[in-house]
Amino acid sequence: AGAINITTNQPTFDFEGRAEVSVGNLNYRQAKAAISGPLTDKIAARIAIAATSRRGTLYNVTSDSWINEQDNLGLRGQLLFQPNEDLSITVAGDYSKQDPEGYGTTYVRVGRTQRALTRQYDALVAAVNAANPGPNYAVPSTNPYARLTDLDASLNAGNKIGGASVRVKWDVGPGTFTSISAWRFWDWKPENDRDFTGLSIVSKSQNPSQQDQYSQEFRYNYEGDKIDFVVGLFGFKQRIDTQGTEQQGADASKWSLTGALANDPSVLQGLTATNRQYLKSTSAALFGQLSWKVTDALTIQPGVRVNYDKKSGFYQRIVTNGGGQVINCTPAPGTGLSAVLAAQCGVYQPQESAPSDSAWNFTYDFNVNYKVAPDILAYATYAKSFKTLGINQNGLPLNADNTVNYDASTVKPESIDHFEVGLKTQFFDRRATFNLSAFRTGIKNFQATVNGGQFGTVRGYLANADKVRTQGIEADLKIVASDRFTAYANGAYTDAKYKKFTNAPCPPELSGGTLQPANVVPNFSQPGVPGALSPRQCDISGQRLPGVSKWAFSYGAEANAPVTLLAKEGQVYLGVDGNYRSLWNSNASPSIYTEVKGYTLTNFRAGFRAEGFDVFGWVRNAFDVNYVELLQVAPGNTGLIAGVAGDARTWGGTVKFSF
Repeated sequence: AGAINITTNQPTFDFEGRAEVSVGNLNYRQAKAAISGPLTDKIAARIAIAATSRRGTLYNVTSDSWINEQDNLGLRGQLLFQPNEDLSITVAGDYSKQDPEGYGTTYVRVGRTQRALTRQYDALVAAVNAANPGPNYAVPSTNPYARLTDLDASLNAGNKIGGASVRVKWDVGPGTFTSISAWRFWDWKPENDRDFTGLSIVSKSQNPSQQDQYSQEFRYNYEGDKIDFVVGLFGFKQRIDTQGTEQQGADASKWSLTGALANDPSVLQGLTATNRQYLKSTSAALFGQLSWKVTDALTIQPGVRVNYDKKSGFYQRIVTNGGGQVINCTPAPGTGLSAVLAAQCGVYQPQESAPSDSAWNFTYDFNVNYKVAPDILAYATYAKSFKTLGINQNGLPLNADNTVNYDASTVKPESIDHFEVGLKTQFFDRRATFNLSAFRTGIKNFQATVNGGQFGTVRGYLANADKVRTQGIEADLKIVASDRFTAYANGAYTDAKYKKFTNAPCPPELSGGTLQPANVVPNFSQPGVPGALSPRQCDISGQRLPGVSKWAFSYGAEANAPVTLLAKEGQVYLGVDGNYRSLWNSNASPSIYTEVKGYTLTNFRAGFRAEGFDVFGWVRNAFDVNYVELLQVAPGNTGLIAGVAGDARTWGGTVKFSF
């Protein structure tokens, strides 16, 4: 899908600075500042800071507080040493912290699954209420846009991210040598309510992780009259450590068990899965790209990369019951598990795995571009690429007989074939730019994030789909009609499908019942029929990829007029921008319950700007459109669908200064 390349402003030997302050509704506050300049005639420095806070957008009636808030702080400093024109050394460091209370979901809908009707959401809530007369549990609202929730487990989305780098750039003879040495860390403290309700089913779910990574790149660039090239080496090393805890609550037995066991809260209450794990990744690559200017109009650019990746991991889950005793889900020879132990093992299985895998990948691309006319460039590209192998760490899915599926511990690399053709044009005396591209991408062993509906895996896990294909057309138009008016419009049509994925987990409407026999042709004809037999796996070949809309558009325009205000000559301006996306599905195996309707968002701004000064007011989602950012299937195949509603209308003002 490409990448976003963020290039920060570098230290300057001219003194400069900028500052920005924004305020808005929901107690929105944001401040940014940066200053740059010389320390000596050979050393320059730049420092930047940004802080953002905003009240949450989802009200939790259980904790009597707003959640899904913003609480961010970021710092970045850079030091440039330039002893002569041929050599520059830049040392950079950054640190950011996000400490919001979040991120939680709200009730969206309930859909029928193939679980017995008495074991689906509405009946289970009624059973919990019958066992605990008085509270009479009900969600605070069945309208997700009321933005109410009742989550009762701890929520956290704390992040600390930072790092440092040293970049050496040295002009050597006809080319430039560059070395980039970098270290980064990530401290992540997620806590969630995995049952998505105010009932105490999963009472604790947390997976704090710590990451360290190191990278080194050496690169040599040469630019000539006819030939440009770059060759380089890249190395990467990473380790992630995680310590997880998930615990069942007082309502878990009634929710997850049947018969007499369902009436005994002690069977599952306090059942705790504690895991410790690490993941080590090592990567090395040799790469090169050549640009041959065959004529003034024709350029040919081939590139190659040889990549080696190795990943190894360790995962251990220890399960303890409410009394703190470690449980063992492997029965002694000639015996079986007791009913209580079997019930506990059906929720959390002790696991231990130490997967390891490695792969070599040879990739290449070939680009041809031709200037049809001075302001028309045509190009064609073929790229053979890859996505590195994967390891599933956060709990492996269970087989039909409740044993651990260790075959799912590793995931094959993706193999990608990408074709693209396009035009880049300018016209109307270069006041208009129009770009058009068409692409087709085929991916073998696509790494899909799937969800089997089990409590024992965290959110989901990676699985290889045999083949995926995306294809589409993108167009961009920008017009600078005059100094007083500009406009742009972008559009994309994307057809993204599973071409072959015959063993995918089934969507919720085809899950939850007794599994169909293994030796018969799967029957998919009874979606959402309680008590129906469930397919062991589903063939979703031909269905659309999650998260991808067929149609997407963005557009904007700005008009201005010259004025003198507060003794400053400048412009008053009015701007609008917006975007539209058509419907999409939020589940890896497309479900009728996780389809998200298309929506259009529109933003306005109006203000005054002059040299070194800009003040404006803004409104985002001006028409207060209701839309969903994400839908999630609750574990257990109860039919509950939770989600995150997008921001309602927000408004505020911003002041910017620069010198």
